[in-house]
Amino acid sequence: MVYSATHMDGRSEVVAGGAVMSMADFHSWFNARARANSFRVDRIPFADLSGWDFDPDTGNLVHASGRFFSIEGLRVRTDRRWVSEWTQPIIVQPEIGVLGILVKRFDGVPHCLMQAKMEPGNINGLQISPTVQATRSNYMKVHGGAATKYLEYFRPDSGSTVLFDGLQSEQGSWFLHKRNRNIVVETEDEVALDEDFCWLTFDQIRRLLRLDHMVNMDSRTVLSCVPPAVARRDERDAGDDSFGDAVLRSLAGLGRPVHEPARILSWLTEVRARQELVQRRVPLKEVVEDGWRLGPEVIDHTDGKYFDVVAVDVQASNREVASWTQPLVAPKQSGLLALLVKRIDGTLHALVQARSDAGTLNIAELTATVHCQPGNYADAPAQYRPPYLDYALAAATCRVRLDVVHSEEGGRFYHAQNRYLVIEVEDDFAAEPDDRYLWTTLSQLMSLLSHSNYLTVELRSLMASMRSF
Repeated sequence: MVYSATHMDGRSEVVAGGAVMSMADFHSWFNARARANSFRVDRIPFADLSGWDFDPDTGNLVHASGRFFSIEGLRVRTDRRWVSEWTQPIIVQPEIGVLGILVKRFDGVPHCLMQAKMEPGNINGLQISPTVQATRSNYMKVHGGAATKYLEYFRPDSGSTVLFDGLQSEQGSWFLHKRNRNIVVETEDEVALDEDFCWLTFDQIRRLLRLDHMVNMDSRTVLSCVPPAVARRDERDAGDDSFGDAVLRSLAGLGRPVHEPARILSWLTEVRARQELVQRRVPLKEVVEDGWRLGPEVIDHTDGKYFDVVAVDVQASNREVASWTQPLVAPKQSGLLALLVKRIDGTLHALVQARSDAGTLNIAELTATVHCQPGNYADAPAQYRPPYLDYALAAATCRVRLDVVHSEEGGRFYHAQNRYLVIEVEDDFAAEPDDRYLWTTLSQLMSLLSHSNYLTVELRSLMASMRSF
């Protein structure tokens, strides 16, 4: 396959093997992959699930193999002032999957091998995914289907150079203690290119991150972890405005931070030490008896908020298995992730919060300034509305630096989406006194990504998008 590649400065060249694409070529390829493959996802009654059933003793929704994941019950107790104790369904998936991006240099420029992948919960079917996106059950072929493509490059004996390798958490609101291995490796080998995969530069991926529902969650979390030296921006595409330059300088660690790294770690440790978060797995049938309803096609909350559990029948021509059924968690509404940023003494800082969710493994992680489903607070007393929510919703257009809607994990969530905002606040903006919020530089957040369970997957999505400036 041959693509015509157009550089930022207008130069054109032809590179064999699909190594370099222009953005126009990419969109033509992506649309062609959507046309070439057939996808269909239908809601079905729970009784029509194949291989899944409600356990007669616990009521848990489980797979006959004992693998993949289960829908169980969770009882949570916290010291929150509003709704401090509750029960809910939760996804229990103890397996650690692999989210991996393969990097190869063409003419000295790093390229990422990305795939056009369908997930049953995706709003638009096809999105850009990492090279490898597979649960342990999938890559061990418990489903009886085809092998995971390119997995061999991520094995210890592959000869690939490891650029990043770490365990990162996933959505604590819906998963219990879920983590995946985020790994980036570089190869010098010749790589045979499958028709559902393409090579993209980091600059091209940065542009795609500005589009709604294009780059999936699994790609975003891995991209956020790529060392800045590897994902270095093309000089011709460097920050060409004051905010873009401020982002690059903050990512590079230039300027003076408000807090030293030791202070940030001590602050988060203090939050974790005093925060009450008691999690107890309970049979799903107990949850159904405590504010949740089990119907023939849905498990939902009696007040119509939060999320549902539904079942789907999936047909997909380009997956390891052509058809299957499964349960999915379906949020009732879109979420809002708003990151407030401010230049303090000339250095761009982000206001992050230490947040505890029902399924958080290590009590609290750093997330965006605002992280919620706004509709859940429609009838909440004013003092219980999330701090800065009303500020973010009323932000002037001239203050908004990023506004994009991303889908969340389509393999477990049905039409889950969040609006991601970056808002540069006024010079005289003062954070409200609250010991769960702290100003950090982007470089300080990047340094925490080298460790597990410091940044939520939602904040990692924002970090990936911030690097698109």
